[in-house]
Amino acid sequence: MKPEFEYSSVTNSEELQKFGSILEQCFLASSGEEEGWLKRMGVENIRLIREEKQVVGGLVVIPMGQWWGGKSVSMTGIAGVGVAPECRGSGAALSLMQQTIKELYANDVPISVLYPATQRLYRKAGYEQGGSFCSWEIPASSIQIKQQPLPIKSVPLDSEIFYELYAKQGKNINGYLNRNQTIWNRIIKPGEKEVFYGYIIGSIEKPEGYIIISQYSVDNENILSVVDWVVLTNAAVQSFWSFLSNHRSQIDKIRWRSSAIDNLTLVLPEQTVKNRFINRWMLRIINVDKALSARGYTSEIETELHLEIEDDLIVENNGKFILSIANGSGNITKGGRGDLKLDIRGLASLYTGLFTPQQLQLAGKIDATDKALSTAKQIFAGTSPWMMDFF
Repeated sequence: MKPEFEYSSVTNSEELQKFGSILEQCFLASSGEEEGWLKRMGVENIRLIREEKQVVGGLVVIPMGQWWGGKSVSMTGIAGVGVAPECRGSGAALSLMQQTIKELYANDVPISVLYPATQRLYRKAGYEQGGSFCSWEIPASSIQIKQQPLPIKSVPLDSEIFYELYAKQGKNINGYLNRNQTIWNRIIKPGEKEVFYGYIIGSIEKPEGYIIISQYSVDNENILSVVDWVVLTNAAVQSFWSFLSNHRSQIDKIRWRSSAIDNLTLVLPEQTVKNRFINRWMLRIINVDKALSARGYTSEIETELHLEIEDDLIVENNGKFILSIANGSGNITKGGRGDLKLDIRGLASLYTGLFTPQQLQLAGKIDATDKALSTAKQIFAGTSPWMMDFF
């Protein structure tokens, strides 16, 4: 007999404790650690799944935004997805995800993003690869950039200037997180065992970037980790690297997060950078109309794309649509020829531009005429999508 699941928010402290205990088993955490994390994320953002009135799993929704084509699109992140060991394989996780997606649709959320522990589950729920989360490393002694065009000044981590500079950089990077305060707090309010240092690149009156760092030792090596960074000019890029190079007498390696194709490294004299890891986050189109209308597009093009979309969960996302592009904005209407056919997962990867339409067709994600492929390539062209933050 197929289990019946109930989906709801947290109703009491016992349920919060139970879900925290489940997450401890899922993520190999110490006692009480996950319950503390849940409280920091906000109890109102927790969603639970029950079987026979017993909590068997849950997740956390994180309302924020994401930059696409120069515009911030409302986005809900999904984190802390966990199901009790004895209930895994029962369909509880899929039911939890599907009901969360339906709730997001009812609340007019355009898109959702998560970091998958397994792709199969989330693909069943309509998510697909959307962008990159990458870590890089370089020996400090190999940077060899000595010229520092701009001054670098130490500033408190709670300075408002970080928010302003971050937004200026974010709008130019597809997939970049438009952070909510919970995400910001992980940077400007480090934990008891962490020490972060913040610096403005340029003058306080005219800043051109910032860098926030931490330092630690691991495996007999001294590591400088760039926790967060913004560079808005070439002078800021040069100063960024010069500042890091000046740590070479005490630091063995520098680590930072950036795009899978990192333009910061283009100014380095040699290819001494090594990739530590590349992970892919996944995106789901929750509301086709709102997602395609809310993002930005290249202002130089004026065209239309005829889509035919299939979504086995959200009925309203099914059917033929015409996406009209003009003046950097998109407008959606029902109808059209359906020249480019795809399901909701294929639409996610097309939307982000992680892969070209031609690559998606080779992967069997879309079926389109040559003209529709060319039009889609124009519409969704942009920088390779990536995020600085993990959640």
